[in-house]
Amino acid sequence: MIRHPIQKRTQIILGVTSVLLLVILYSGLSWRQHRKNPKDTTIPNLSQFVEGWKKMATPDAADEIWIVEDAWATYSRLLLGLAFGVVLAVIIGMAMGCFREAEAFFQPPLGFAAKIPPTAMLAVYFVLVGTEMKMYIAMIALGIFPTLAQAIHQAAKKDVSEHAIFKAYTLGASHAEAIWNVVYKQVLPRIIENVRLQIGPAMVFLIAAEWAVADVGFGYRLRIQSRLLSMNVVYTYLAILATTGFLMDWSLSFLRRKMCPWFGE
Repeated sequence: MIRHPIQKRTQIILGVTSVLLLVILYSGLSWRQHRKNPKDTTIPNLSQFVEGWKKMATPDAADEIWIVEDAWATYSRLLLGLAFGVVLAVIIGMAMGCFREAEAFFQPPLGFAAKIPPTAMLAVYFVLVGTEMKMYIAMIALGIFPTLAQAIHQAAKKDVSEHAIFKAYTLGASHAEAIWNVVYKQVLPRIIENVRLQIGPAMVFLIAAEWAVADVGFGYRLRIQSRLLSMNVVYTYLAILATTGFLMDWSLSFLRRKMCPWFGE
């Protein structure tokens, strides 16, 4: 099938139309449900969403504002975990792509670790690092590290031609200069693209951990409010998480276009 290009205006119109259709569908289901039972909370209407927002944004008995406390806890865990995971993956992945000894040493354990669901490792993280901030960082970092490192390794092997490396050596470059100026800069857009792909899994790992053991954070609040059937709060938190993922994805795409304009779309 041939993918014909479409105008930007048409693309925007189609995107807005799909969102409007979803809003109309949800509104119809909510109206139908509340017509049967006005107190139903499974599909909240607009007034119930307003009540939920007031509950989230108003200090509770402990003088805490849910949305502020939860956002601070979740986003700090997410960003730190991503930072550690990305740095570790770039170092190991680049080493595997540049040195055969590193490839032979790291490839078997990474291939094995990539097949283990990080959420199944929760008990291991509890035992090794406890249930504080270190556990969330470890779960995210080690959860995304094997797959991301393997992707960087493959990009370094396939996207960088030996001719470019030999040319750099001919011009007098050292090993470090060849790795930085040839290999790293050539695979940088691939690194950014693969980090984009790891945002979703990282958020899954974090919410699962918060759901299990946290006393603050989006995962914790979703667990408590879902048990109380406060779906106005649950849906709002889900929308915030979706918006966060979308903004992070868009930011990385923008960063790639600015830093690597030669790579294309």
